[in-house]
Amino acid sequence: MSFPLPPLTQIPPDVVALADYEPLARHHLGENAWAYFSGGAADEITLRDNRSAFDTLKLVPRVLRDLKGGHMRVELFGRSFDHPILLAPIAYHRLAHPDGELATVLGASAMKAGMVVSTRATVPLEDIAAAAETALWFQLYMQPDRGFTQELVRRAENAGYQALVLTVDAPLTGIRNRQQRAQFRMPDGIEAVNLRGMRQPDLRPRMAGENVAFGSLLDDAPTWDDLDWLLSFTRLPVLLKGILSPDDAHHAIQRGCAGVIVSNHGGRILDTMPATIDVLPQIVEAVAGRVPVLLDGGIRRGTDVLKAIALGASAVLVGRPCLFGLSVAGAIGVAHVLNILRAELEVAMGLTGCATLAQIQPSILWRR
Repeated sequence: MSFPLPPLTQIPPDVVALADYEPLARHHLGENAWAYFSGGAADEITLRDNRSAFDTLKLVPRVLRDLKGGHMRVELFGRSFDHPILLAPIAYHRLAHPDGELATVLGASAMKAGMVVSTRATVPLEDIAAAAETALWFQLYMQPDRGFTQELVRRAENAGYQALVLTVDAPLTGIRNRQQRAQFRMPDGIEAVNLRGMRQPDLRPRMAGENVAFGSLLDDAPTWDDLDWLLSFTRLPVLLKGILSPDDAHHAIQRGCAGVIVSNHGGRILDTMPATIDVLPQIVEAVAGRVPVLLDGGIRRGTDVLKAIALGASAVLVGRPCLFGLSVAGAIGVAHVLNILRAELEVAMGLTGCATLAQIQPSILWRR
């Protein structure tokens, strides 16, 4: 453990699963930040399905297997990770804790978990990198100001980030009724610091009655040509995050992407999209082993990680639970959340007869 942490004295002894953090997080966050982090789009059907879809998958235990020398290591883009659990990119960590992403990366480093840092972090990306003793990837939103976008990429490269995660499923912000009902407002002093100085797009309708989204925002939305442009100058591997279509996965690989992330943005963008674990097998089939496939959305147990890997994922990303742990106990809470998942995965692997991730196959899933 590179970053020793104090004993888990800040965490109540009855917090033993990720779900135990949620009521505590709601108290610590307050209703404003709780609405932002916990909510989804519209009726939150996709948000709920991300979780419930895992519950419909059942496991087949295997017995008398040789488990000597077992481990959870995985290779991604030339680097070995001790386990296949990474922190998903989430904006505005200082909404959850005063130390923001610095506390998050401390917890991630303690558990040797890779972390994907959001474009909308509340701490400069360089400061996060300086505090990290774990692999960092930088999540990128293609900004309307393409020159500023290129500058962000250069900053990430120079700071030592090891991959770019281009989020492609959110050209618009979803309609989030829970946030609207809570009248969510960003508190003073919290901002996306890495976007300071960027030229802001003109969002005014260009003629009377014109819709703002189609008149302005979507005119600047990234296209496949913008992906080609990004790949033309970055020296980092690029993953596309927000893939639910096999055709999109195929196009991404054809154009040179190093990986894809099956994601529906945590159910926060377009409601009634399918759960990511339900889509995963189709994406894995389309990718056909050419690049790693990762998954986020709904991971709350180590058995969920096991099921995702059984269906072809190389690794998973976990978002909200880490923010909930952060809000309750800072870096210690983040490390505790990751430790719970890692321990649950190890036990689940042992009980299904899998000594390594490579041994986790679809045959461990029960079929009616």
